[in-house]
Amino acid sequence: MVPVITLNDKTTIPQLGFGTYLVQPEETAAAVSSALEVGYRHIDTAQMYENEAGVGAAVAASGLPRDELYLTSKLSNAAHRPDDVRRTFGETLDRLRVDYLDLFLIHWPLPSRYDGDFVSTWKAMTELVADGRLRSAGVSNFEPGHLERIIGETGVAPAVNQIEAHPYFPNTAAREASLAHGIKVEAWGPLAQGAVLHDETIAKIAAAHGRAASQVVLRWHIQRGDIIFPKSMRPERMRENFALFDFVLTDREMATIDALDKGAIGRVGPNPGTFDWIPS
Repeated sequence: MVPVITLNDKTTIPQLGFGTYLVQPEETAAAVSSALEVGYRHIDTAQMYENEAGVGAAVAASGLPRDELYLTSKLSNAAHRPDDVRRTFGETLDRLRVDYLDLFLIHWPLPSRYDGDFVSTWKAMTELVADGRLRSAGVSNFEPGHLERIIGETGVAPAVNQIEAHPYFPNTAAREASLAHGIKVEAWGPLAQGAVLHDETIAKIAAAHGRAASQVVLRWHIQRGDIIFPKSMRPERMRENFALFDFVLTDREMATIDALDKGAIGRVGPNPGTFDWIPS
């Protein structure tokens, strides 16, 4: 049974989901269908992944009631203007074949774009909640200063902050700033794009539990309270990533994994303070 986490807007989110980053559009429907068959009910996608339609096709084909599914998407870096937020959100609903979205995130703050104005973008996101088409609004890759600014200028804290986080880069400053504002943390790249799977420390812990290294790292996230959505194209690996709730890491094992933190050099993705890519 996947635990659910209550967000600051009183909605709930499954702690474990299925991610679709880098899943090709033509492969998405099959992958998501397999994930739903395994038991995943939380699916994470994004406008910039260009695979929302595949997610929608899989959801429609599943026959599952809408209220048993939790769907997340993220705003394109090309759509930060308020009018574009509203327009592209409607397009996302159409591609997903739903009349509301559970969670919508600003994908990147882009502090050097749009005259540095991500506050008006955040205001437009909150308005989507007010009109009933969105259950929860959140952000992704927001650093402490970015959070302080949007909360200070709008009085509204995001429901979640989806940030890079894994044993080599737990992203402590962004995580602690999020939690201090009552914002739950979603960890993208929870396995550091596979880098941590060959770590000797994690291998020893995995052997002690008779588990795969990936399961140990994902379990570490679960016990930290992170929301995670690992991706795999293989049903057997999907099942493995889903089997996280019948073993527990000890406090010593958790601390040992915590100690793998490499600081800034452990980051595998872009730095949110400087990332400025906009899709054409």
